[in-house]
Amino acid sequence: MSATVTYPTAQRPTRTRFVDSGGVRLAVYEWGDPHRPAVLACHGGMDFAATWDLIAPRLVDAGWRVVAWDQRGHGDSQRTALYSWEADIRDAVAVLDDLGPTPLPVIGHSKGGSMMMQLAEALPHRVSHLVNLDGLPSRRPQPDVTDHDRTRLLTADIAKWLDFRRTLAGLERKPGSLDELARRRQVMNPRLPLDWLFYLASIGATQNEDGWRWKVDPTFRPGGFGPWRPEWSMLRLAGLTMPFLGLLGLEVEMMSWGTEAADVIPFLPLGARFETLEDTGHFVHVERPDEVAGLIIELIGHR
Repeated sequence: MSATVTYPTAQRPTRTRFVDSGGVRLAVYEWGDPHRPAVLACHGGMDFAATWDLIAPRLVDAGWRVVAWDQRGHGDSQRTALYSWEADIRDAVAVLDDLGPTPLPVIGHSKGGSMMMQLAEALPHRVSHLVNLDGLPSRRPQPDVTDHDRTRLLTADIAKWLDFRRTLAGLERKPGSLDELARRRQVMNPRLPLDWLFYLASIGATQNEDGWRWKVDPTFRPGGFGPWRPEWSMLRLAGLTMPFLGLLGLEVEMMSWGTEAADVIPFLPLGARFETLEDTGHFVHVERPDEVAGLIIELIGHR
């Protein structure tokens, strides 16, 4: 179905393959010449690599190869018994390792932006540039917690996650037509065109006898179990050493973090570029692909 649904300037990947991450099969997609330098792109929670279909061709035109993957439990990647922030980071490293040892630029949106900040902090020698697209979830940064508190948080979070998982045993996502799925998604992303959401549904949903369902594990919830708190991501920001670009959409939506520019500025690393986008929601790269791609190319250059 996805081959028959189009959207202006969106391009599907040139190649698809699978990468193993500790026994979990991840669907990996590439746009552009396989011999060109790679840019790694990480989508947000409850989303798909297809959200890069507008940005990727613009980066390809600048001489890059764009590589993205569906996170575990999303799209065509494998579902798992458990989900966690650390597991998602390990998956990102598996895709990074598959591309070789050369440092490369990474781009992340929303949850993917926070993930890429953690990846860059842990493996700075693997990341040449970092772009964060509305993935700065401050909630007013607080000092880190003690080991004792971390243990208590971990216990509480695991218990809550298992209780949540127990209520979803055997359940499936609600079916509907592609138009119905697109309209449901528009409730969370009211600024995005229905045509774009229909296009996304044609890729991010699968058809069964009773209708279409989003290809997201119903037992998944953002963050899995922790300990992880949004404000901890901001504390990582100041220590990053590679060239950094952060973009923040100022229109608050259901899926956005509600971060304000004043929350970010004190934590920017030396030499970072930070831009706020007026009249733009959480999906900055979908609402303003030309401008966002241009800013990314200014940071990473043409090849």
